[in-house]
Amino acid sequence: MMKRHKWFSAVFALIFILQLTLGNNGIGHIEYLIKPSIVLSLLIVFFLTTKLKGRFHKRIFIGLIFALAGDVLLIYAAQDPAYFMYGLIAFLLCHVFYISAFYLDFKSAPELDKKGARIAILLCAILAIGYYLFIRSHLGIMKLPVMIYILVISMMMMMASFRNQRVNTISFNLILFGAMLFMLSDSILAYNKFVQPINQAGLWIMATYMLAQYLITIGAIERKLLHNN
Repeated sequence: MMKRHKWFSAVFALIFILQLTLGNNGIGHIEYLIKPSIVLSLLIVFFLTTKLKGRFHKRIFIGLIFALAGDVLLIYAAQDPAYFMYGLIAFLLCHVFYISAFYLDFKSAPELDKKGARIAILLCAILAIGYYLFIRSHLGIMKLPVMIYILVISMMMMMASFRNQRVNTISFNLILFGAMLFMLSDSILAYNKFVQPINQAGLWIMATYMLAQYLITIGAIERKLLHNN
């Protein structure tokens, strides 16, 4: 896997470093160039590698397009708070398409790993409900939008775990860890925005977000179904 994606990993590592060192420091308008390149690079390598064959790859690709839109919209959130809501909607749609892609893998053999599925549902429910109750008093008019977003991203992580025993191990692990990092990134963002500022929050949010998208994309490229209906 690493050999196949070595060249892209090097490019992405450069984008990763530039975003953390320059993009988060407000140097000129550099963020307008660097931040969109995160997902844009993933879109390009995903398209070239998979040719978007099949519903799974098409759905992941559309999810990445919404993620790109979300990144661009959040750049302007500091100037106009309305853009934060638009960005939230874009990422919500990103997660919806990821969920629909992961569901295709689950559907290939829904009878497998029922114990693991029950554990995943319980853990995701505890995390989602617990975190929402933890920050709820700080949300104000954003209570409903944030609740919906937490529900959807927890479903994304849950559905990623449902791929167990249905796809090859490398794809399962990459996408599951990517989903976990995505949830961690959004949790840090929500705490920093609604509860209290976190030191170097931008760095932690972007580092976990970039790694999440990278792992999900490479995991989707490496995907091989073990069962077919």
